[in-house]
Amino acid sequence: MNLAEKNFKVWSNQPFDKETTKEVYRLKEKLDRSEFNDIFHKDLEFGTGGMRGIMGIGPNRINKYSLGKTTQGICNFINDLKIKEPKVIIGYDSRKNGKYLCDVVSDIFNANNIRTYVFDEIKPTPIVSFGVRNLSCICGIVITASHNPPEYNGYKVYWSDGGQIVPPIDKKLMSSISRTNYADINFQTNKNLKLTNYNEIEKEYFKELGDYLKKIDIKKEKKKLKVVFTPIHGTSYKMIPSLLEDYGFEYKTVESQMIPDGNFPTVISPNPEEAEALSIGISLAKKLNYDIVVGTDPDSDRFGIAIKQNNEFILLNGNQTMVLMLDYLLKKNINHKNSFIASTVVSTPMIEKIAKLNNVEIMLSLTGFKWIGKMINDFPEKDFVAGGEESYGFLFGDFVRDKDAIASSLLICEILNEVKEKNKSFLNQLIDCYIKYGFYKEKLVTKKLTGLDGRKKINSIIDNIRKNPPKKIGNSNVLIVEDYLLGKKFNFKTKKSEKIKLPQSNLIILKCEDKTSVCLRPSGTEPKIKYYFSVSASLKSAKNYIKVNNDLELKLNELIKDIV
Repeated sequence: MNLAEKNFKVWSNQPFDKETTKEVYRLKEKLDRSEFNDIFHKDLEFGTGGMRGIMGIGPNRINKYSLGKTTQGICNFINDLKIKEPKVIIGYDSRKNGKYLCDVVSDIFNANNIRTYVFDEIKPTPIVSFGVRNLSCICGIVITASHNPPEYNGYKVYWSDGGQIVPPIDKKLMSSISRTNYADINFQTNKNLKLTNYNEIEKEYFKELGDYLKKIDIKKEKKKLKVVFTPIHGTSYKMIPSLLEDYGFEYKTVESQMIPDGNFPTVISPNPEEAEALSIGISLAKKLNYDIVVGTDPDSDRFGIAIKQNNEFILLNGNQTMVLMLDYLLKKNINHKNSFIASTVVSTPMIEKIAKLNNVEIMLSLTGFKWIGKMINDFPEKDFVAGGEESYGFLFGDFVRDKDAIASSLLICEILNEVKEKNKSFLNQLIDCYIKYGFYKEKLVTKKLTGLDGRKKINSIIDNIRKNPPKKIGNSNVLIVEDYLLGKKFNFKTKKSEKIKLPQSNLIILKCEDKTSVCLRPSGTEPKIKYYFSVSASLKSAKNYIKVNNDLELKLNELIKDIV
């Protein structure tokens, strides 16, 4: 009997309720072997930040039992710590079944004598991260699948520092969860331990943000910049308009996308990284002759922007917005002594140039904003200025410990407003950065490979590069191979190998003599392999921008055609 059949047998009996077992038998009869195996061949994995998957019945799906088993394992771990009156804060976004799954999770915590703060409506993920520390909670949970398609939901876990779980807590929690059986789940709730409608937390967040903005001389006064905003049916539909109003921006919202809706009916994907998700906002901005379109993902930790340039709107990628925000904040933060900025190894190398020329320390991490949150906690004696990643996440200040699209959306509007008041364009500002720090241009390409065969294919592609790294990429020799799974960095020129000090990850980075780089890694949340391309050139003046930009674009496209 294979594992899928064994799991089918487990799920077709107690402790699963009759409704669940009935659906399990229906799936057995209805699905072909491949579909059946996809649902039953394994338990949905709890990774180093939580879990994410398609909603439905079965072990490899998001449902009350998969989340229940995980929650019970976390409860067991918390209770073993013998903390007096432990508390957990739980939020959910606009996805389908969010409120239902939030209540299931809360009930299990309560049944294990752990108090929960539960909101009576959807909340942005940064508010939960903020709330963990503000309410002195041991843990925070968000029911979210970020910007995944509508059929997904998930479970993100924060620890007492307000950041996502990292070593050594992550491994300890995973161990506790793995020792937990479905029969161990305590669904018997204790309503006395559940505090709902705790909305004071937003006021506390706004106060902390306001205090920080005062320090960098951002005022509540009438602004020139005109903003179109869309939450893409997500959780920021109240908070960002409130901030734009308070800080004096003229703004319009995309009304058809202001309604929280887990079906995301007006977009193909609720991902602000993609032009399609902002297309309705761009049409409105053109009609109104506004300056910028800002969009956030369903749980409001990522944001994307489109800016007006010669009566058209161009999308900026996560690297470009990060560069502009860091450059701005470092100008405001004159005293760089003992300060640091943070980013990830797959983000633009331009970040390292910014740090060097501003005489500030740079700390690089693996992909995942949890590592940036960990840096803040690990180095309390250092002043964290800001951190960002290419995947449209950014954080400034330390009152939140995860990427924050609420505060970041306001900050990018403030930067653009200052640019407009100087009668410059946002592109001019970006070009100034390219002249100062070097012109770096990046592209992310993803290849979707589904099912068990797809997972094997993804691993095979990366393993092949690991065993047989290319000698050349384009017209440049490969100089360095960084293999984060093996923990080694090899220099072809010196023939020397050195240890990589970051944790293990299935990530390979190839760096060339001409500063071209290519990174490969499997997605942690979807059946995709990701390729990160970066090319660079010197830009002496704004007059040469169009030519150099076109040359780099051509070079990127040729690399993508050769490698993907």
